Amino acid sequence: MIHSLFLINHSGDIFLEKHWKSVISRSVCDYFFEAKEKAVEPENVPPVLQTPHHYLISIYRGKLFFLSVIQTEVPPLFVIEFLHRVADTIQDYFGECSEGVIKDNVVTVYELLEEMLDNGFPLATESNVLKEMIRPPTILRSVVNTLTGGSNVGDTLPTGQLSNVPWRRAGVKYTNNEAYFDVIEEIDAILDKSGTTVFAEIQGVIEACVRLTGMPDLTLSFMNPRLLDDVSFHPCVRFKRWEAERVLSFIPPDGNFTLMNYHVSSQNLVAIPVYVKQSISFFETGPCGRLDITIGPKQTMGKTVENMMVTIHMPKAVLSANLTATQGNYTYDIATKVLVWDIGKLNPQKLPNLRGSLSIQAGTPKPEENPSLNIDLKIQQVAISGLKVSRLDMYGEKYKPFKGVKYLTKAGKFQVRT
Repeated sequence: MIHSLFLINHSGDIFLEKHWKSVISRSVCDYFFEAKEKAVEPENVPPVLQTPHHYLISIYRGKLFFLSVIQTEVPPLFVIEFLHRVADTIQDYFGECSEGVIKDNVVTVYELLEEMLDNGFPLATESNVLKEMIRPPTILRSVVNTLTGGSNVGDTLPTGQLSNVPWRRAGVKYTNNEAYFDVIEEIDAILDKSGTTVFAEIQGVIEACVRLTGMPDLTLSFMNPRLLDDVSFHPCVRFKRWEAERVLSFIPPDGNFTLMNYHVSSQNLVAIPVYVKQSISFFETGPCGRLDITIGPKQTMGKTVENMMVTIHMPKAVLSANLTATQGNYTYDIATKVLVWDIGKLNPQKLPNLRGSLSIQAGTPKPEENPSLNIDLKIQQVAISGLKVSRLDMYGEKYKPFKGVKYLTKAGKFQVRT
């Protein structure tokens, strides 16, 4: 299955490698580096690459590439899901998944990889099971291990490994019992020059933070579950119950976990939260062009659009930009030819506008294509698909937990063509 794993930073340096069967030379990554050079954005690197003797399957998380080397044919999504599980485990253990954190905890990372994959096949990937086998590092534990020569590896087999609920350890106790859920939706959309929607879909996820004593059995119900036509669940969810009643019934893992992912692909259900009026033109005569962009709220369900940002990859012939922004500020990187307009909070009474002239290198022909606009935004306390949690019930335990649900909508790949 998986022969090797390489961790590569944003600048293309391999800073960690792990081999399970036989050592594979780093030169196999050259095929990946070639694909990375061709891709404009790191997210656009093809996740599956074929080489003469191997398959390279990768994901991009937290400015890091997780690159696995496969010698036999396997379902690519199986490997991609495992790589995401590795990144999630590192995040869960150390608080963030970054090059610095991995280098600081390299021994623990190697111990985790050794337990998560056995001879190239996934073994223990549940956070609760791993935390009983390899205790998360703390300052006190690090000092004790240094003085005594001990390690973070546990002496006994995890209790969850032997039960029919392997994702939850036995004997969990908390002073404050709480269950919080975050409904996070990303809009992927392409709008044409006139503002008409060419393509739109929503990728949603429900992240849970559950700290409950004992062995609680939870039921989460929605006001409008029929919106969810394409879903994937954490193994704890009882799928038969979902199919019959459209409710989520589950014994939750302890701590943070992803309860479910969903996908809304019907364009009539996808509300576009902002509209963009734009005009980018390059003149046939004279080394200049004009730019004029105005952005306003559209379908935001009465909520404020925050963290608004517009990114434009200009043609190589554009030398500089002399613009005026009515709100926020803009930067133009001459080396990468990227114009970034950081707007911040969108004010419906006074719409932000960016206009001015673009200087083009003398003697170069007029750019054949106008650049597209990439939009970034966040809307707190609203799920743009209209999904709402109705209630959360708990069975099997006597106490009353604290419960809460938060909603967040943000832009995924949101593009406006010019």
